[in-house]
Amino acid sequence: MECAKHSMPYHYQYNRTLIPFSKGNRENLTDVERTLWYYLRNRKFHGYKFRRQYPVLNYILDFYCTEKKLAIELDGSQHIEQISYDEKRTDQLEALGIHVVRF
Repeated sequence: MECAKHSMPYHYQYNRTLIPFSKGNRENLTDVERTLWYYLRNRKFHGYKFRRQYPVLNYILDFYCTEKKLAIELDGSQHIEQISYDEKRTDQLEALGIHVVRF
């Protein structure tokens, strides 16, 4: 796994091969992601900065707030079949101190 390190706080190692997927996801938001992004972008939600399609480790988080170390995941119907994967992913993120909220 090729990783990038950042000296800034709350930045994590991530798999750099995810960058094109992250960019593609930002260009092709689902209707639900687009609606939530409208309320999160430009510090509209209580002044907190959120990033969308943010890579951490080998994952891409739907939305991430660095100030609160909060990940928001919008799970579609495909996640019903991958519950154990999502649980493992949540455990790894929480080990980094990232709180994960799923809808």
